[in-house]
Amino acid sequence: RIGSATSLSSAIVNTRLQELVKLFRERTEKVKEKLTDPDVSSDDESPTASPAPPPVPPPGGEPGGDKPAEEEHYCEMLCCTFKYPPWVHRLKNYQFPSSIDPFTNLMYVMWLFFVVMAWNWNCWLIPVRWAFPYQTPTNIYLWLLMDYLCDLIYLLDILVFQTRLQFVRGGDIITDKKAMKENYLRSERFKMDVVCLVPLDFFYFKVGVNPLLRFPRCLKYMAFFEFNDRMEAILSKAYIYRVIRTTAYLLYCLHVNSCLYYWASDYEGLGSTSWVYDGEGNSYIRCYYWAVKTLITIGGLPDPKTLFEIVFQLLNYFTGVFAFSVMIGQMRDVVGAATAGQTYYRSCMDSTIKYMNSYRIPKIVQNRVKTWYEYTWHSQGMLDESELLVQLPDKMRLDIAIEVNYNIVSKVALFQGCDRQMIFDMLKRLRSVVYLPSDYVCKKGEIGREMYIIQAGQVQVLGGPDGKTVLVTLKPGSVFGEISLLAAGGGNRRTANVVAHGFANLFILDKKDLNEILVHYPESQKLLRKKARKMLKNNNKPKDQKGGPADPLIIPPKADTPKLFQAALAATGRMGDKGPLARLRWRLKELKAMEA
Repeated sequence: RIGSATSLSSAIVNTRLQELVKLFRERTEKVKEKLTDPDVSSDDESPTASPAPPPVPPPGGEPGGDKPAEEEHYCEMLCCTFKYPPWVHRLKNYQFPSSIDPFTNLMYVMWLFFVVMAWNWNCWLIPVRWAFPYQTPTNIYLWLLMDYLCDLIYLLDILVFQTRLQFVRGGDIITDKKAMKENYLRSERFKMDVVCLVPLDFFYFKVGVNPLLRFPRCLKYMAFFEFNDRMEAILSKAYIYRVIRTTAYLLYCLHVNSCLYYWASDYEGLGSTSWVYDGEGNSYIRCYYWAVKTLITIGGLPDPKTLFEIVFQLLNYFTGVFAFSVMIGQMRDVVGAATAGQTYYRSCMDSTIKYMNSYRIPKIVQNRVKTWYEYTWHSQGMLDESELLVQLPDKMRLDIAIEVNYNIVSKVALFQGCDRQMIFDMLKRLRSVVYLPSDYVCKKGEIGREMYIIQAGQVQVLGGPDGKTVLVTLKPGSVFGEISLLAAGGGNRRTANVVAHGFANLFILDKKDLNEILVHYPESQKLLRKKARKMLKNNNKPKDQKGGPADPLIIPPKADTPKLFQAALAATGRMGDKGPLARLRWRLKELKAMEA
């Protein structure tokens, strides 16, 4: 009994150890798979919810009764128990960040939008309230309410946001609260923010509510320019915003001029001369119309009568010519920057067409070149991607290459198990090439020195007796020509023609570039050489040796002669050429000669 108990315990221990070994092996495989392909999600990262216990029936055994309380969750359907929407919970649990990145934080950009709106309120409406009779005792409280709401936004910007902005000192990003506050207090922006909040409103008790006392609020222009920089950084088409901003500059100049014209008319007396505003119609629209005709120098205005009117009109003309020329020049720069790529594309195409005409290139070739230019530009937005990334440092170019090409390259069987950094270095050497319909990517018999990865489009592998039979169609993500990268003796020859079926965008990796990379990764080089030999061996092996069906033969080959029979024939040959075995031996030689 003691021996049986010991054996039973040993069996249990062995079983448990085997289970542990199995679990460790599975975990090791998962970790290895995750290291090889980080996109693979593990089971630990996405646990499944345990099934809910079945409802307990009532004591009588009948269906129904009290159901277990369901967990409350937010849902828009009436079948579920309602709870607060998710954004309410996020709002309740939200904690204001202790430091803010002014370059990437979208919340800070939204806050700058409100600050700029408050700044625009002061810049646009202070001149209107000063010149036009729109501020009356009946609506003065609404004007003051909006004024002090803008002041509150200014104050919150100083106390809450500006003191939490990160900054760079000595190459380090500073996130310390005290250091960020001291940096803001020593900056030029803090001085302007304090000046723009000078409380001149106390003079209201002495001179009345004069909007000109709020003029320092317009000095918060640094927030406006910072908002412009952030918007241009986050917008995909920043030139549209630049055009809108330049147009707003012109409209604001006209706005200020219309306010000055009404003030001059009121100073001279409304309707006193033919030059001043006569007081009829909408005062702002009529004065704005006069400002447009003056600044743009359209003409058709009444002649000024008094010296004040002449001086005012001369200053308007000079200001209009200067401002309008500046606006036109700035608009030209904005439009030129927006269409710089299109202009470069047109100039390259025109130069190529001029070159082809000078050498009398056939029209068929010229049309294909034009088609390549048009498709490449419309599909990529540029002619050469490398020109766009050449100014970036290697680290940023690698990050972009990983996002664009890693998912495709990581699926290539030849590179499975190689050093991850080697693949990263290889990504930076990939070249993007566009092929037109019916273009030959590679031809049969030529030396292969490149590997191709299909990014977009399809290619067809042609073969057969006439070389035009479609053997297979390769789609995006497929790879071909990878064995030629590591083949010895100058590269192996292509065994088939590969033609682009429609427009195809391919990534190309040159053999020279790969060899330069493998110098620094000897282990990966050994692995690739081994895989290449194996793949070449499999490609050169006949199908019947791989276990697949061989091509049907008209005269099937005969079975091999048994070894015992061969020994008898050899003995007969040594004894002499007489007898039936000798004749049979002679017959077998004839058959072998016929087979050869």
